[in-house]
Amino acid sequence: MSIPEHRAPAASGTDTFGGMWRELLPIGRHAPTGGYRRYAWTPADRDCRAWFQDQAEARGLNYETDRNGNQWAWLGDPAAGDAVVTGSHLDSVPDGGAFDGPLGVVSALAAVDELRARGADLRRPLGIVNFGDEEGARFGLACVGSRLTAGQLTAEQARGLRDADGTTLAQAMERAGHDPAAIGPDPERLARIGAFVELHVEQGRALDQTSHAVGVASAIWPHGRWRFDFHGEANHAGTTRLADRRDPMLGYAGTVLAAREQARVFGALATFGKVDVRPGGVNAIAAEVRGWLDSRAPDEETLATLVGAIEREAVEHASREGVEVRVTRESFTPVVEFAHGLRDRLAGLLGGAPILPTGAGHDAGILSAVLPTAMLFVRNPTGVSHSPHEHADEADCLAGVIALADVLEGLACR
Repeated sequence: MSIPEHRAPAASGTDTFGGMWRELLPIGRHAPTGGYRRYAWTPADRDCRAWFQDQAEARGLNYETDRNGNQWAWLGDPAAGDAVVTGSHLDSVPDGGAFDGPLGVVSALAAVDELRARGADLRRPLGIVNFGDEEGARFGLACVGSRLTAGQLTAEQARGLRDADGTTLAQAMERAGHDPAAIGPDPERLARIGAFVELHVEQGRALDQTSHAVGVASAIWPHGRWRFDFHGEANHAGTTRLADRRDPMLGYAGTVLAAREQARVFGALATFGKVDVRPGGVNAIAAEVRGWLDSRAPDEETLATLVGAIEREAVEHASREGVEVRVTRESFTPVVEFAHGLRDRLAGLLGGAPILPTGAGHDAGILSAVLPTAMLFVRNPTGVSHSPHEHADEADCLAGVIALADVLEGLACR
């Protein structure tokens, strides 16, 4: 099965990568911060989707959007089965960096160009995917597109998700021209896929300590998000005696500090990165403080013990201030051990690339429950992620394109 030639770039993937990257770079960028605000089902998301479709069609790939809003581009007929799929996502966290997600999508398209330049003869269908709403920045749940597809999120649960303005996911999808009534599990599509490989910028500095530009993932730490609701009593900041206050902010602040200490004790991670204060007046004691905990650990037992300790600290701090606290688990992803056979094969195809774990969640982790998945990481010399300072050197990005092409050729052409 040869790669289609019509409307196809004649250049290699290392030649086409830069042009695609520069074209995508301005979309959704927030000038005051330099970060990206590519939230699901917004105008920035629409422009990213249009860019993906244009790139797919320019290469003569068969383009489609599935019932859950994920975008696909195909070489060959996916109905033939045992397809090899690569890709990632184009959405971002608030004021995120340019590389998290987009590097995997751009590299996937460039890898197709590289395979074409090599004259690769595909024996399995090859797909590229842009998964929708991976970061969960707008509706609070990560990997919505892949979770729906894999049946790990019900359609009813997804449609009821709300953003900060009260807009439901269903309403946002409908306004963007997508039918929310159609979302749900997609077993027929998944049954056609034999392997999924996601390339991603490394979110840490493990590779920077080596001579390798590209590594292979071994596992994803178990992780989740918990909402802590502290309920106190609204009052005047200038007239209420300290002894008379029921200030939920103090309970929350004590819990934030306790979470950091507990994470240190357990050798894990615990972060309160988002807080909502109501009514939110500068001269008012809050009635309610809502904070979101992101926690991750090397294993599920440690994670459960850590979160339990943080909950107990929250109750203690809240009680001390005369306020109430309620904890709700909003999401949880168990430990992901990537398929060892596929993982080791990738490492072999790349000449013994290092194998390393990660604490970050990905669509590949969600799909690992239903099909063989693997990940490639591209070196990040700063170790910074989810920030405008996220970075990967151009030479390492191009090395990632070649590595991904080598992997796809090894899986789909032999």
